Amino acid sequence: MAEHTSSSITIEAAPADVMGVIADFARYPDWTGEVKEAEVLKADEQGRAEQVRLVMDAGAIKDDQTLAYTWTGGNEVSWTLVKSQMLRSLDGSYILAPAGPGTTEVTYRLTVDVKIPMLGMIKRKAEKVIIDRALAGLKKRVESSPK
Repeated sequence: MAEHTSSSITIEAAPADVMGVIADFARYPDWTGEVKEAEVLKADEQGRAEQVRLVMDAGAIKDDQTLAYTWTGGNEVSWTLVKSQMLRSLDGSYILAPAGPGTTEVTYRLTVDVKIPMLGMIKRKAEKVIIDRALAGLKKRVESSPK
């Protein structure tokens, strides 16, 4: 099994509020930085995204990718790569856990395999940067949203 990178952050909001921001793909360009476009291609009967096309621009790396999402209850979402120009594989997840009244611990796990050769150590560092930026953006977005 491929190595993954993970990190956690505590957000001052209920898990449902945090998941609401995570599930709102149309707003990703507003808070994620790297996502320039997001389009839900397919949704389940509950209206949750099953396939999403993302146009990414992370400086040196630009990509147009499609991800498949799996929702587990109200506190976990995971995704896998369907297609990409730059990536061979991408697996990730957000896992939310109540951390006290009105507080949620969010854990983000990510495994990326790029089509270009890259040392494992450099790949883990890139994953860590992606995760930390995503968690910081998520926290800022959720905590600044009107309740």
